[in-house]
Amino acid sequence: MQTSFASSFDGLSLWRTTLVKRLDELSRFLVEQELLDTASLGQLKSLRERLGQEKLIVAFVAEFSRGKSELINAIFFADTGRRVLPATPGRTTMCPVEMGWRAGEAASLSLLPIETRLNGQALAELRGLPRAWRTLELDTAQPERLANALQEVRRTLFVPVERARALGFWNDEHPEDNPPQDGDGNVEVPAWRHALINYPHPLLKQGLVVLDTPGLNAIGAEPELTLGLLPTAHATVFILAADAGVTKSDMAVWRDHLGGEALERFVVLNKIDTLTDPLASAAQVREQIDFQQLETARTLGVDMARVFPLSARQALASRIAGDPAGLAASRLPEFESTLGRELLPRRRELLEQVVLKAAQIVEVQVGRKIGSARRLLAEQMLELRGLRGKSGAKLQLLLQRVDAETVEFEACTTRLQAMRVVHNRMLKDTLVGLSSDRVRDEVDALLHSLQASILKFGAKKSFVAMCERLRALLAAAQKRSTETRDMLAASFTRLNAEFGFSLALAPGPELDRFDEDLALIERNYVQYLGLTQAMRLSQPAFMEQFRRMLVSRLRVVFENASAEVELWNKQASGLVDGQLRDRRRHFKRRRDVLERVQTAAGDLESRLVELEANDRRLQSAQQRAVALTEALREQAVAGPQAPRPAGLDLDLDFGDLATPTPMRRADAA
Repeated sequence: MQTSFASSFDGLSLWRTTLVKRLDELSRFLVEQELLDTASLGQLKSLRERLGQEKLIVAFVAEFSRGKSELINAIFFADTGRRVLPATPGRTTMCPVEMGWRAGEAASLSLLPIETRLNGQALAELRGLPRAWRTLELDTAQPERLANALQEVRRTLFVPVERARALGFWNDEHPEDNPPQDGDGNVEVPAWRHALINYPHPLLKQGLVVLDTPGLNAIGAEPELTLGLLPTAHATVFILAADAGVTKSDMAVWRDHLGGEALERFVVLNKIDTLTDPLASAAQVREQIDFQQLETARTLGVDMARVFPLSARQALASRIAGDPAGLAASRLPEFESTLGRELLPRRRELLEQVVLKAAQIVEVQVGRKIGSARRLLAEQMLELRGLRGKSGAKLQLLLQRVDAETVEFEACTTRLQAMRVVHNRMLKDTLVGLSSDRVRDEVDALLHSLQASILKFGAKKSFVAMCERLRALLAAAQKRSTETRDMLAASFTRLNAEFGFSLALAPGPELDRFDEDLALIERNYVQYLGLTQAMRLSQPAFMEQFRRMLVSRLRVVFENASAEVELWNKQASGLVDGQLRDRRRHFKRRRDVLERVQTAAGDLESRLVELEANDRRLQSAQQRAVALTEALREQAVAGPQAPRPAGLDLDLDFGDLATPTPMRRADAA
């Protein structure tokens, strides 16, 4: 039986929620038992936040009048009993629309005026400036009022050609792509640059983000959409009209913006209901649909299994009417099944690896900390058992021995101080190459090179050269991190041998994945820096927006790399501080016990009983920690439960779905 995307995503979300509960249970226990240092606790909190706030971005891309908004309505909003997004004939969505859910905020529609393109600020910057947006509250209890409020995304303005050109909607080099003019020569442009819908749909609450993009003209006019939002989407759904197939403008969108090697690309041949012909048999209509599917796959160069003929309008009407037969005839469940089957498991595998890695780190640290504590207890118990029947003179000698050992151990502080100085210097050298200032300098050097070239024909070459320099910075940081780990490993070995520590380093930070992030940015920008964009790159306003956007994306990559390096080094330092603190506490307890035994012989046996009880408690804590860690690991490996059959989705009470508690909002862009 087929499954829908909604039920598959529900299963993924419930799995994540269960993982969060397991992680919270483990974290609480480790904190109560004082088995985690600050850095490791921060890592668990970061993992908890990621599980609770993990976003799944699905972008719907199409030229105008392909039924894109109707498809989104059919998949996500049929439970409202009507169309939510405007989906009437002609142009509907005129600006990029991003639908998600931000907990703690009211349902709303936030609109960014189109004029903000003129000041050169990137969309990522404007997200943090509420005053730049016009916000409308949404009445989710009244579907009619909700739909009317969302009509605002259709609004347009008529502006002179000069302003349309400045806004990016008029290209003198390609007049065939320009929008029509009215009787006064003005050009119709979108009123809004971007729209954010904060809507309490169950799937959106669970971390789904739906990106609804307008046609080719708007995509090309907003480089941040092309270079920022679309590449970060985990899946892209490209919608065509079944009766038209792949048109010239469709092909331009695919070639310029979607023709990469990503596996998460799906093609929808919408409006198959328009192929119904009273003069043709049902078999002939099916043959025509199959032919269009085959031709579309061949034209776009994708596997035929990635092309889905369907009718979004029929699916929406059938779901609203509760008509399973009509829903099956629309062929939408087949597409939803593939979307859930192929996209969501990859997201699950990524989270599974992150959880398993964290579980391994916790397991090693807890085992090492408990092992060290039990070793010190065993030494102390052996020492106290040897005091049975001994004289006061013997006790005094032991007190002097403890004092001497304490003084000898404190000599390690000089060694530790020297190690810290070297460690801090090496860490500082590593972070210099990952700083935001270094990224900004590289981008400024790129722009200087572009400004010096005629018509920016060398843009692609200059950009590739900059990416090579940035890649070299990541490689240098990786090399320095390896050198830092080698230095600490050698120092730890000497400290263990000379002062009785049990220090052991975790594997060093791995920056290879940031190379992959940089490669993705390079691929996206290189295809945007061809000859067709040479004229636009010569415009100062566009160049400034390009700079801001590029710096923003690169800064995220390098800040994440820097944070990973800092976290590892903080954990290494915390390991030393924790063992130093434990050893000092151990010496103090030994001396206190010996002093009490001197004054009262009965204290010897009671102290032995106390130490034995502490050892049993540590054993029990270790067993409990192992059990909780194994439960977390088993939950991660088990994955989501089998999703519900698609037919059951018609009667779902979405309000009962579990929603993970977010810690803070993660900006997808």
